[in-house]
Amino acid sequence: MLTGKDRARLRAMANGIDTIGQVGKDGINENLAAQMRDALAARQLVKYRVLENCPLSAREAAQELAELTGAEIVQVIGYRFVLYLADKEDPLI
Repeated sequence: MLTGKDRARLRAMANGIDTIGQVGKDGINENLAAQMRDALAARQLVKYRVLENCPLSAREAAQELAELTGAEIVQVIGYRFVLYLADKEDPLI
């Protein structure tokens, strides 16, 4: 569970990273969840975007992907969201 300070630090780190993926008109499927797991394993902190034609809001998509991957939601702003999954051996925070 992230504290407020942890979230603030992760939000600051997320400002400097690019959006690496998007949730489109098909919403969330197993393929997208697998991509998210791989990205979280490689980077720990990922930023995704929800397209306008997606049936889910950014908050709903972040919530569902967090549940599927075991990640924590760092922030949701507009159409973008940031998720964090700590590496057991070398966590960012």
